[in-house]
Amino acid sequence: MDKMGEKQIALQALEDAFSGCGDFTLRRAAFGLNDALELPVCWLDGTVSGSAVSLEILRPLTELLRAAKVADEGEALRRIEAGMVYRCGVTRRETLKDAAEDLCRGCCVILFEGQGIALSFEIRSEQRRSVAEPTLEKSLKGGKDSFTETLRVNTALVRQRLATPELKLAESTVGRRSRTTVALLYMEGIASPDLVRETARRLDAMDLDALLAVGPLEEALADAPLSPFPQLLHTERPDRFAMHLADGRVGLLIDGLPVGLVLPCTLAEFMKVTGDSSMHFLVASALSALRWLALLVGAYLPALYTAVAMYHQEMIPTRLLLSIIEAEQDVPFSSALEVLGMLAAFSLLQEAGLRMPNPIGDTVSIIGALIVGQAAVEAKVVSPIAIIVVAASGIACYTLPSQDLGFAVRLSRLALFLGAAFAGLYGVGLVSCLLLLHLADLDSFGVDYTAPLSSGRPGGAARLLLRLPRFWDKWRDPLLRPLDRRRQK
Repeated sequence: MDKMGEKQIALQALEDAFSGCGDFTLRRAAFGLNDALELPVCWLDGTVSGSAVSLEILRPLTELLRAAKVADEGEALRRIEAGMVYRCGVTRRETLKDAAEDLCRGCCVILFEGQGIALSFEIRSEQRRSVAEPTLEKSLKGGKDSFTETLRVNTALVRQRLATPELKLAESTVGRRSRTTVALLYMEGIASPDLVRETARRLDAMDLDALLAVGPLEEALADAPLSPFPQLLHTERPDRFAMHLADGRVGLLIDGLPVGLVLPCTLAEFMKVTGDSSMHFLVASALSALRWLALLVGAYLPALYTAVAMYHQEMIPTRLLLSIIEAEQDVPFSSALEVLGMLAAFSLLQEAGLRMPNPIGDTVSIIGALIVGQAAVEAKVVSPIAIIVVAASGIACYTLPSQDLGFAVRLSRLALFLGAAFAGLYGVGLVSCLLLLHLADLDSFGVDYTAPLSSGRPGGAARLLLRLPRFWDKWRDPLLRPLDRRRQK
């Protein structure tokens, strides 16, 4: 595309640009069946609807009554732009690069070589994945639809929930060769203008060859791309996406990817689920506290067991210590090697379950864990207590709402375990301090990653764990600097 520069529109130049492309289709339409005036009509087969091209483009061009008394391209161009073609939208293109990009995006292009102009009509193929239920974020009382790979379908799903002209949508193109459309959505009058401008600036500053996955976009937008902790919230649910926009955040939708990105985000946002807003505030608060407990168990349980079993046996009650000694006396490995081996085995089973087809993956995960674990205990390779500790830690990580946060917790668990293996509880304390310093140093578009604990406002821990009743929760988060701070009267 870049080689085309600002070349004038010509049929030969367009054919040269798409040489070697078997899906490039050219049809010369005699305007009003007048052989003296032929208009080249181009499209890429498969990206457009063939029936729509025939009925809405070619048929009107060849009708005698509509094309009466047209002798030159200028008059034909005027009539087509005035509504001769049965299509709701038309775009005038004056450079070869723009016309070629429209063809790649599912448009049908009519060339007017004498005028150096092309008219582009969007007629995308209807062969696309329909809206289905979310696969990763289960919905109990909320909507049952999820984002698809089509950008316009995704924006329509959001507008269905925020039916107001205050929902603004700005589009930009990312990727020198992929030319991927990225839509920036925000609520005018609520979202901070500085946040919107900063997000748009970072999008425009991206220099990518192709944007085909979320990873490159997230690395370019994140304040600390080297950190394993996620800094942009991923969601496949339009209702959750719309909730964050109504709170004053900014959302991103990428053409070709069935996921929405929300920013700025804090660690607390990754621990929330959409279903909390549909439950009684006491139930939602209890579940929120349980998820935070699961976060601590998933990260610290293997490290604490290793530290106590190897260096601080005096902390274990006598009866429990005798039970552990009895289970460990026939095992030839230390507690650290046991836990490390079981963590590796658990991760391998998890990856096998994710990568294999669904029916086989579920079977491998369940049967593999049962058979391998039981065989390891009977062979006295590992002790039952080590299996219990690793399994409890793994199950706790599964309760986390965000899969990206789960991966970060698994890495943190490994770092804490290594600290425990080398220095006991002192090593756990040292690694914990380093993790806290790292989290405290993170920012997401000017918002502290550890907010509301680090916001300086009283009751930060309570707001972190509890969900207030609606009649008390009247204000939007001040850390987002919303223009309209009041959520309800």
